[in-house]
Amino acid sequence: MQTISPQVVFLLFGLPVRNTVIATWAAMGLIFCSVFLINHFKPYLLEDLVNFISNMIAGIMNLKHVEHYLPVLGTLVIFIAVANSIGTLPIFSSPTSDLNSTVALALVVFFSVHYYGIRSKGFKKYLKEFASPIFLLPLEIISQFSRTISLSLRLFGNILSGELIAAIVFSLIPLFMPLPLMGLSLLIGLLQAYVFMALSSLYIASAIEVSDL
Repeated sequence: MQTISPQVVFLLFGLPVRNTVIATWAAMGLIFCSVFLINHFKPYLLEDLVNFISNMIAGIMNLKHVEHYLPVLGTLVIFIAVANSIGTLPIFSSPTSDLNSTVALALVVFFSVHYYGIRSKGFKKYLKEFASPIFLLPLEIISQFSRTISLSLRLFGNILSGELIAAIVFSLIPLFMPLPLMGLSLLIGLLQAYVFMALSSLYIASAIEVSDL
């Protein structure tokens, strides 16, 4: 049965390598191989995928030009979608069922928000707006950290709970009942990837505000 704590599979140079780390490597390898094969045989599908993701981001951020943010947001949604989906395979546990992974993804968003905000407005202007009025600065700092924590915990909780439910049902009814649950887990995983990307897009849009409209 699925456990909450990631399991150590082996040691690498004295460092524990857990099952979620192996699943992360598998997800990265799957993405790389898929992109290589699609680019070789049907490259137009990659263009369609990029356009699809770009249109989603543009609709959420309400910006005309999203190419500056596409590398980060597009990479996040693709990786999270694959990472969530790979957990439906019996031999893997989703990388996003490990809190370390979701915290790392949330930190990428945290630093990206401030990077794009500073790049869009300049350091002094961005910092002035960030701390204006000055008495709201503590609340703004708390807000920045709380939404980062919320972003990581939301993804972690949804994926882990789905895997635990599927594992429990599979242990009780090991034949056909888990199949619908696996399909539901796959759907939830894709939905959570979209939600993560949508929230990240909104956070970046709030940092740059109207300067890139």
